[in-house]
Amino acid sequence: MNKHTAKVAVIGAGITGTTTAYNLVKRGLDVTLFDKNPYPAMETSFANGGQLSASNAEVWNNWSTIFKGIKWMFSPGAPLLVSPTPSWHKMSWMAEFAAAIPRYEDNTISTVRLAIEARGHLKRMAEEEGIDFDCEDRGILHFYRNKAEFATAARVTDLLKKGGLERQAVTREEISSLEPALQGEIYGGFYTPSDFTGDIHKFTNELGKACERHGVDMRLGTDVFNIANDGSSMLIASRPAKGDAPEVTREAFDKVVICAGVLSRQLAQGLGDRLNIYPVKGYSITVNLPEAADQDAAPWMSLLDDNAKIVTSRLGATRFRVAGTAEFNGSNRDISWKRIEPMIDWCRRHFPGMSTRQCVPWAGLRPMMPNMIPHVGRGKNPRVFYNTGHGHLGWTLSAATADAVSALVAAGSNVH
Repeated sequence: MNKHTAKVAVIGAGITGTTTAYNLVKRGLDVTLFDKNPYPAMETSFANGGQLSASNAEVWNNWSTIFKGIKWMFSPGAPLLVSPTPSWHKMSWMAEFAAAIPRYEDNTISTVRLAIEARGHLKRMAEEEGIDFDCEDRGILHFYRNKAEFATAARVTDLLKKGGLERQAVTREEISSLEPALQGEIYGGFYTPSDFTGDIHKFTNELGKACERHGVDMRLGTDVFNIANDGSSMLIASRPAKGDAPEVTREAFDKVVICAGVLSRQLAQGLGDRLNIYPVKGYSITVNLPEAADQDAAPWMSLLDDNAKIVTSRLGATRFRVAGTAEFNGSNRDISWKRIEPMIDWCRRHFPGMSTRQCVPWAGLRPMMPNMIPHVGRGKNPRVFYNTGHGHLGWTLSAATADAVSALVAAGSNVH
Protein backbone atom coordinates (compact mmCIF):
# COMPACT_ATOMS: atom_id res chain seq x y z
CA MET A 1 0.00 0.00 0.00
CA ASN A 2 1.45 3.33 -1.09
CA LYS A 3 1.74 6.14 1.37
CA HIS A 4 1.01 9.67 0.31
CA THR A 5 0.49 13.00 1.99
CA ALA A 6 -3.21 13.75 2.43
CA LYS A 7 -4.51 16.64 0.36
CA VAL A 8 -6.63 18.93 2.56
CA ALA A 9 -8.77 21.92 1.58
CA VAL A 10 -9.48 24.64 4.14
CA ILE A 11 -12.43 26.90 3.31
CA GLY A 12 -12.10 30.41 4.72
CA ALA A 13 -8.98 32.54 5.35
CA GLY A 14 -10.08 34.44 8.42
CA ILE A 15 -8.27 33.94 11.72
CA THR A 16 -9.80 30.46 12.15
CA GLY A 17 -9.06 29.17 8.67
CA THR A 18 -5.56 30.61 8.51
CA THR A 19 -4.53 29.19 11.89
CA THR A 20 -6.01 25.85 10.78
CA ALA A 21 -4.09 25.86 7.50
CA TYR A 22 -0.89 26.74 9.37
CA ASN A 23 -1.37 23.91 11.86
CA LEU A 24 -2.12 21.41 9.11
CA VAL A 25 0.90 22.28 6.96
CA LYS A 26 3.14 22.17 10.04
CA ARG A 27 1.86 18.62 10.60
CA GLY A 28 3.08 17.69 7.13
CA LEU A 29 -0.16 17.75 5.15
CA ASP A 30 -0.69 19.12 1.63
CA VAL A 31 -2.90 22.16 2.28
CA THR A 32 -4.92 24.45 0.01
CA LEU A 33 -6.55 27.52 1.57
CA PHE A 34 -9.58 29.02 -0.22
CA ASP A 35 -11.20 32.42 0.33
CA LYS A 36 -13.41 34.55 -1.91
CA ASN A 37 -11.54 37.70 -0.83
CA PRO A 38 -8.18 38.66 -2.38
CA TYR A 39 -6.55 38.87 1.06
CA PRO A 40 -6.90 37.00 4.36
CA ALA A 41 -9.01 38.41 7.20
CA MET A 42 -11.33 40.63 5.17
CA GLU A 43 -14.59 39.65 6.89
CA THR A 44 -15.13 39.13 10.65
CA SER A 45 -11.35 39.12 11.22
CA PHE A 46 -10.88 42.60 9.77
CA ALA A 47 -11.44 45.09 12.61
CA ASN A 48 -12.61 43.43 15.82
CA GLY A 49 -12.04 44.66 19.37
CA GLY A 50 -8.49 43.29 19.49
CA GLN A 51 -8.79 41.54 22.85
CA LEU A 52 -7.40 38.05 23.47
CA SER A 53 -9.56 37.79 26.51
CA ALA A 54 -10.06 34.72 28.64
CA SER A 55 -11.63 37.20 31.05
CA ASN A 56 -14.48 37.72 28.56
CA ALA A 57 -15.24 33.99 28.20
CA GLU A 58 -18.56 34.09 30.04
CA VAL A 59 -21.23 32.71 27.68
CA TRP A 60 -24.34 34.82 27.14
CA ASN A 61 -26.85 32.04 27.87
CA ASN A 62 -28.75 33.44 30.84
CA TRP A 63 -32.18 34.95 31.41
CA SER A 64 -30.69 38.38 31.96
CA THR A 65 -29.52 38.47 28.33
CA ILE A 66 -32.98 37.49 27.10
CA PHE A 67 -34.73 40.13 29.23
CA LYS A 68 -32.28 42.81 28.04
CA GLY A 69 -32.84 41.78 24.42
CA ILE A 70 -36.59 42.24 24.83
CA LYS A 71 -36.17 45.52 26.70
CA TRP A 72 -33.80 46.99 24.10
CA MET A 73 -35.61 45.68 20.99
CA PHE A 74 -36.81 49.14 19.96
CA SER A 75 -33.75 51.13 21.12
CA PRO A 76 -31.45 51.57 18.07
CA GLY A 77 -28.39 52.51 20.16
CA ALA A 78 -28.71 49.70 22.72
CA PRO A 79 -25.74 47.35 23.32
CA LEU A 80 -27.90 44.36 22.30
CA LEU A 81 -30.38 44.83 19.47
CA VAL A 82 -32.74 42.14 18.18
CA SER A 83 -34.61 43.05 15.03
CA PRO A 84 -38.34 42.34 15.53
CA THR A 85 -38.59 41.04 11.94
CA PRO A 86 -39.25 37.30 12.32
CA SER A 87 -37.35 34.52 10.55
CA TRP A 88 -37.28 30.78 11.12
CA HIS A 89 -33.49 30.87 11.45
CA LYS A 90 -33.59 33.54 14.16
CA MET A 91 -36.43 31.86 16.04
CA SER A 92 -34.76 28.44 16.02
CA TRP A 93 -31.47 30.00 17.14
CA MET A 94 -33.16 31.86 20.01
CA ALA A 95 -34.94 28.67 21.12
CA GLU A 96 -31.66 26.76 21.22
CA PHE A 97 -30.00 29.71 22.99
CA ALA A 98 -32.62 29.48 25.75
CA ALA A 99 -32.28 25.69 25.88
CA ALA A 100 -28.56 26.09 26.63
CA ILE A 101 -29.15 28.24 29.75
CA PRO A 102 -28.84 25.23 32.12
CA ARG A 103 -25.29 24.70 30.81
CA TYR A 104 -24.25 28.32 31.39
CA GLU A 105 -21.67 27.48 34.07
CA ASP A 106 -20.22 24.39 32.37
CA ASN A 107 -19.93 26.15 29.00
CA THR A 108 -18.31 29.22 30.57
CA ILE A 109 -15.71 27.08 32.35
CA SER A 110 -14.99 25.14 29.14
CA THR A 111 -14.56 28.39 27.19
CA VAL A 112 -12.17 29.81 29.80
CA ARG A 113 -9.99 26.71 29.64
CA LEU A 114 -9.92 26.84 25.85
CA ALA A 115 -9.00 30.54 25.90
CA ILE A 116 -6.11 29.94 28.28
CA GLU A 117 -4.82 27.12 26.07
CA ALA A 118 -5.13 29.31 22.96
CA ARG A 119 -2.84 31.99 24.41
CA GLY A 120 0.15 29.68 24.36
CA HIS A 121 -0.49 28.47 20.81
CA LEU A 122 -0.90 32.00 19.44
CA LYS A 123 2.20 33.38 21.14
CA ARG A 124 4.20 30.39 19.89
CA MET A 125 3.10 30.99 16.29
CA ALA A 126 3.93 34.69 16.54
CA GLU A 127 7.37 33.95 17.97
CA GLU A 128 8.24 31.16 15.51
CA GLU A 129 7.18 33.20 12.47
CA GLY A 130 8.36 36.62 13.68
CA ILE A 131 4.88 38.16 13.47
CA ASP A 132 4.41 41.77 14.59
CA PHE A 133 0.73 42.39 15.29
CA ASP A 134 0.82 45.41 17.61
CA CYS A 135 0.64 43.13 20.63
CA GLU A 136 0.18 44.88 23.97
CA ASP A 137 0.81 42.48 26.85
CA ARG A 138 -0.62 44.75 29.57
CA GLY A 139 -3.65 42.75 30.71
CA ILE A 140 -7.34 43.68 30.43
CA LEU A 141 -9.31 45.82 32.86
CA HIS A 142 -13.09 45.37 33.31
CA PHE A 143 -14.67 48.37 35.04
CA TYR A 144 -18.07 49.01 36.64
CA ARG A 145 -20.07 52.08 37.54
CA ASN A 146 -21.72 50.94 40.75
CA LYS A 147 -21.66 48.41 43.56
CA ALA A 148 -24.43 46.22 42.05
CA GLU A 149 -22.56 45.79 38.74
CA PHE A 150 -19.35 45.04 40.62
CA ALA A 151 -21.09 42.39 42.76
CA THR A 152 -22.43 40.64 39.64
CA ALA A 153 -18.91 40.69 38.16
CA ALA A 154 -17.53 39.19 41.37
CA ARG A 155 -19.77 36.15 40.87
CA VAL A 156 -18.50 35.81 37.30
CA THR A 157 -14.93 36.07 38.59
CA ASP A 158 -15.56 33.08 40.87
CA LEU A 159 -16.83 31.12 37.87
CA LEU A 160 -13.84 32.07 35.71
CA LYS A 161 -11.57 30.91 38.52
CA LYS A 162 -13.06 27.41 38.21
CA GLY A 163 -11.73 27.42 34.66
CA GLY A 164 -8.24 28.38 35.83
CA LEU A 165 -8.32 32.15 35.31
CA GLU A 166 -7.16 34.55 37.97
CA ARG A 167 -8.37 38.14 37.88
CA GLN A 168 -7.90 40.71 40.59
CA ALA A 169 -10.46 43.04 42.16
CA VAL A 170 -9.27 46.66 41.93
CA THR A 171 -10.52 49.86 43.54
CA ARG A 172 -11.23 53.18 41.79
CA GLU A 173 -7.85 54.42 42.97
CA GLU A 174 -6.05 51.33 41.65
CA ILE A 175 -7.83 51.74 38.31
CA SER A 176 -6.49 55.29 38.09
CA SER A 177 -3.02 53.92 38.63
CA LEU A 178 -3.43 51.15 36.04
CA GLU A 179 -4.88 53.49 33.39
CA PRO A 180 -4.56 57.20 34.21
CA ALA A 181 -6.32 58.24 30.96
CA LEU A 182 -9.65 56.66 31.97
CA GLN A 183 -12.20 59.22 33.21
CA GLY A 184 -15.82 59.01 34.30
CA GLU A 185 -18.00 57.46 36.97
CA ILE A 186 -16.29 54.25 38.13
CA TYR A 187 -16.90 52.21 41.28
CA GLY A 188 -14.30 49.46 40.82
CA GLY A 189 -13.18 46.70 38.50
CA PHE A 190 -11.40 43.45 37.84
CA TYR A 191 -7.96 43.25 36.25
CA THR A 192 -6.66 40.20 34.36
CA PRO A 193 -2.89 40.58 33.89
CA SER A 194 -2.55 37.44 31.73
CA ASP A 195 -4.85 38.72 28.93
CA PHE A 196 -3.44 40.75 26.04
CA THR A 197 -4.42 42.49 22.79
CA GLY A 198 -3.35 42.79 19.17
CA ASP A 199 -4.40 43.51 15.61
CA ILE A 200 -6.21 40.42 14.28
CA HIS A 201 -5.96 41.61 10.66
CA LYS A 202 -2.19 42.12 10.82
CA PHE A 203 -1.67 38.78 12.56
CA THR A 204 -3.80 36.82 10.11
CA ASN A 205 -2.13 38.36 7.06
CA GLU A 206 1.35 37.69 8.43
CA LEU A 207 0.37 34.13 9.33
CA GLY A 208 -0.96 33.76 5.78
CA LYS A 209 2.49 34.68 4.48
CA ALA A 210 3.96 32.06 6.83
CA CYS A 211 1.49 29.49 5.45
CA GLU A 212 2.70 30.27 1.94
CA ARG A 213 6.34 29.95 2.98
CA HIS A 214 5.59 26.53 4.43
CA GLY A 215 3.91 25.37 1.23
CA VAL A 216 0.20 26.13 1.58
CA ASP A 217 -1.45 26.74 -1.81
CA MET A 218 -3.18 30.09 -1.25
CA ARG A 219 -6.31 30.28 -3.43
CA LEU A 220 -7.37 33.79 -2.51
CA GLY A 221 -9.96 35.58 -4.61
CA THR A 222 -11.55 32.18 -5.25
CA ASP A 223 -15.20 31.38 -4.61
CA VAL A 224 -16.01 27.82 -3.52
CA PHE A 225 -19.59 27.25 -4.67
CA ASN A 226 -19.97 23.50 -4.29
CA ILE A 227 -18.46 20.66 -2.25
CA ALA A 228 -19.47 17.11 -3.12
CA ASN A 229 -18.50 13.60 -2.07
CA ASP A 230 -17.56 11.49 -5.10
CA GLY A 231 -17.02 8.35 -3.01
CA SER A 232 -13.24 8.31 -2.77
CA SER A 233 -12.63 12.04 -2.21
CA MET A 234 -14.23 15.45 -1.76
CA LEU A 235 -14.73 17.30 -5.04
CA ILE A 236 -14.52 21.08 -4.71
CA ALA A 237 -15.91 23.32 -7.44
CA SER A 238 -14.50 26.84 -7.43
CA ARG A 239 -14.17 29.87 -9.68
CA PRO A 240 -12.57 33.32 -9.51
CA ALA A 241 -14.64 35.55 -7.27
CA LYS A 242 -14.46 38.37 -9.84
CA GLY A 243 -14.75 38.21 -13.63
CA ASP A 244 -17.32 38.27 -16.42
CA ALA A 245 -17.23 34.56 -17.28
CA PRO A 246 -15.16 32.90 -14.56
CA GLU A 247 -13.78 29.49 -15.42
CA VAL A 248 -14.89 26.70 -13.08
CA THR A 249 -12.23 24.47 -11.52
CA ARG A 250 -13.07 21.06 -10.03
CA GLU A 251 -10.46 19.47 -7.80
CA ALA A 252 -10.38 16.38 -5.59
CA PHE A 253 -9.23 16.52 -1.96
CA ASP A 254 -8.88 13.81 0.63
CA LYS A 255 -10.40 15.98 3.35
CA VAL A 256 -12.00 19.39 3.76
CA VAL A 257 -12.15 21.70 6.79
CA ILE A 258 -14.94 24.30 6.88
CA CYS A 259 -13.80 27.54 8.55
CA ALA A 260 -16.06 29.86 6.60
CA GLY A 261 -17.57 32.00 9.35
CA VAL A 262 -21.24 32.82 8.78
CA LEU A 263 -21.15 30.97 5.44
CA SER A 264 -20.35 27.71 7.24
CA ARG A 265 -24.05 27.06 7.85
CA GLN A 266 -24.82 27.07 4.13
CA LEU A 267 -21.83 24.88 3.25
CA ALA A 268 -22.75 22.44 6.04
CA GLN A 269 -26.30 22.13 4.72
CA GLY A 270 -24.91 21.04 1.35
CA LEU A 271 -22.85 18.37 3.13
CA GLY A 272 -25.77 17.02 5.16
CA ASP A 273 -24.78 18.67 8.45
CA ARG A 274 -26.77 21.13 10.55
CA LEU A 275 -24.86 24.06 12.03
CA ASN A 276 -27.23 26.60 13.51
CA ILE A 277 -24.81 29.52 13.17
CA TYR A 278 -26.40 32.97 13.31
CA PRO A 279 -24.67 36.10 11.91
CA VAL A 280 -24.50 38.41 14.94
CA LYS A 281 -23.36 41.82 13.76
CA GLY A 282 -20.72 43.67 15.73
CA TYR A 283 -19.42 47.20 15.20
CA SER A 284 -16.10 48.92 15.75
CA ILE A 285 -14.46 52.27 15.26
CA THR A 286 -10.76 52.82 14.76
CA VAL A 287 -9.75 56.22 16.12
CA ASN A 288 -6.63 57.51 14.41
CA LEU A 289 -4.30 59.41 16.73
CA PRO A 290 -2.10 61.62 14.52
CA GLU A 291 -1.24 64.20 17.15
CA ALA A 292 0.95 63.69 20.21
CA ALA A 293 -1.81 65.14 22.42
CA ASP A 294 -4.29 62.53 21.18
CA GLN A 295 -1.78 59.74 21.71
CA ASP A 296 -1.18 60.90 25.28
CA ALA A 297 -4.93 61.14 26.02
CA ALA A 298 -5.75 57.64 24.71
CA PRO A 299 -5.40 54.60 27.00
CA TRP A 300 -2.80 51.88 26.58
CA MET A 301 -4.55 49.47 28.93
CA SER A 302 -7.19 47.34 27.22
CA LEU A 303 -10.62 48.03 28.71
CA LEU A 304 -14.02 46.38 28.91
CA ASP A 305 -17.05 48.38 30.01
CA ASP A 306 -19.53 45.64 30.95
CA ASN A 307 -22.48 48.00 31.21
CA ALA A 308 -22.03 49.48 27.72
CA LYS A 309 -20.66 46.18 26.30
CA ILE A 310 -17.71 48.05 24.82
CA VAL A 311 -14.12 46.81 24.54
CA THR A 312 -10.98 48.74 23.60
CA SER A 313 -7.46 48.03 22.42
CA ARG A 314 -4.49 50.26 21.66
CA LEU A 315 -3.04 49.18 18.33
CA GLY A 316 0.35 50.82 18.35
CA ALA A 317 0.96 54.50 19.06
CA THR A 318 -1.39 55.91 16.43
CA ARG A 319 -4.56 53.76 16.55
CA PHE A 320 -7.23 53.13 19.18
CA ARG A 321 -9.86 50.45 18.53
CA VAL A 322 -13.30 50.55 20.18
CA ALA A 323 -15.77 47.74 19.52
CA GLY A 324 -19.02 46.38 20.81
CA THR A 325 -22.73 45.78 20.41
CA ALA A 326 -24.53 42.67 19.22
CA GLU A 327 -27.18 43.00 16.53
CA PHE A 328 -29.48 40.17 15.44
CA ASN A 329 -30.57 41.36 12.01
CA GLY A 330 -29.80 38.54 9.57
CA SER A 331 -26.93 38.94 7.09
CA ASN A 332 -27.24 42.73 6.96
CA ARG A 333 -23.76 44.27 6.82
CA ASP A 334 -24.84 47.92 6.63
CA ILE A 335 -23.17 50.34 9.01
CA SER A 336 -25.79 52.19 11.06
CA TRP A 337 -24.85 55.58 12.50
CA LYS A 338 -27.17 54.89 15.43
CA ARG A 339 -24.85 52.02 16.40
CA ILE A 340 -21.62 53.96 15.80
CA GLU A 341 -22.58 57.19 17.59
CA PRO A 342 -22.79 55.61 21.09
CA MET A 343 -19.19 54.37 20.75
CA ILE A 344 -17.96 57.83 19.77
CA ASP A 345 -19.90 59.39 22.66
CA TRP A 346 -18.38 56.77 24.97
CA CYS A 347 -14.87 57.80 23.85
CA ARG A 348 -15.59 61.48 24.45
CA ARG A 349 -17.01 60.75 27.89
CA HIS A 350 -14.13 58.59 29.11
CA PHE A 351 -11.22 60.21 27.20
CA PRO A 352 -12.18 63.86 26.78
CA GLY A 353 -8.67 64.88 25.72
CA MET A 354 -8.60 62.45 22.77
CA SER A 355 -9.91 63.76 19.47
CA THR A 356 -12.33 61.52 17.54
CA ARG A 357 -12.23 63.59 14.35
CA GLN A 358 -10.42 60.79 12.47
CA CYS A 359 -12.67 57.82 13.17
CA VAL A 360 -13.16 54.84 10.82
CA PRO A 361 -16.37 52.79 11.36
CA TRP A 362 -16.73 49.08 10.53
CA ALA A 363 -19.28 46.30 10.94
CA GLY A 364 -18.83 42.54 10.67
CA LEU A 365 -20.87 39.38 11.18
CA ARG A 366 -19.81 37.08 14.00
CA PRO A 367 -20.59 33.37 13.39
CA MET A 368 -22.32 32.42 16.62
CA MET A 369 -23.63 29.05 17.81
CA PRO A 370 -26.67 29.11 20.17
CA ASN A 371 -24.65 27.62 23.06
CA MET A 372 -21.74 30.02 22.39
CA ILE A 373 -19.34 27.08 21.96
CA PRO A 374 -17.35 26.73 18.69
CA HIS A 375 -18.28 23.77 16.51
CA VAL A 376 -15.08 21.76 16.16
CA GLY A 377 -14.98 18.20 14.86
CA ARG A 378 -16.11 15.79 12.15
CA GLY A 379 -19.20 16.02 10.01
CA LYS A 380 -21.42 13.10 9.02
CA ASN A 381 -18.99 12.46 6.18
CA PRO A 382 -15.69 11.29 7.73
CA ARG A 383 -13.78 13.41 5.19
CA VAL A 384 -15.46 16.62 6.38
CA PHE A 385 -14.38 18.63 9.41
CA TYR A 386 -15.53 21.90 10.99
CA ASN A 387 -13.77 24.65 12.91
CA THR A 388 -16.30 27.46 13.05
CA GLY A 389 -18.96 29.21 15.12
CA HIS A 390 -16.62 31.11 17.46
CA GLY A 391 -18.91 34.12 17.80
CA HIS A 392 -17.25 37.11 19.45
CA LEU A 393 -14.28 35.01 20.64
CA GLY A 394 -12.67 33.95 17.34
CA TRP A 395 -9.49 35.93 18.03
CA THR A 396 -9.37 34.54 21.57
CA LEU A 397 -10.06 30.86 20.81
CA SER A 398 -8.93 30.12 17.24
CA ALA A 399 -5.34 29.13 18.01
CA ALA A 400 -6.58 26.33 20.28
CA THR A 401 -9.43 25.10 18.09
CA ALA A 402 -7.12 25.09 15.06
CA ASP A 403 -4.69 22.85 16.93
CA ALA A 404 -7.52 20.51 17.97
CA VAL A 405 -9.12 20.13 14.53
CA SER A 406 -5.72 19.78 12.84
CA ALA A 407 -4.80 16.88 15.13
CA LEU A 408 -8.11 15.23 14.23
CA VAL A 409 -7.61 15.77 10.47
CA ALA A 410 -3.99 14.60 10.57
CA ALA A 411 -4.78 11.36 12.40
CA GLY A 412 -4.05 8.56 9.91
CA SER A 413 -3.74 11.03 7.03
CA ASN A 414 -0.45 9.74 5.63
CA VAL A 415 -1.82 6.36 4.57
CA HIS A 416 -4.06 5.98 1.52
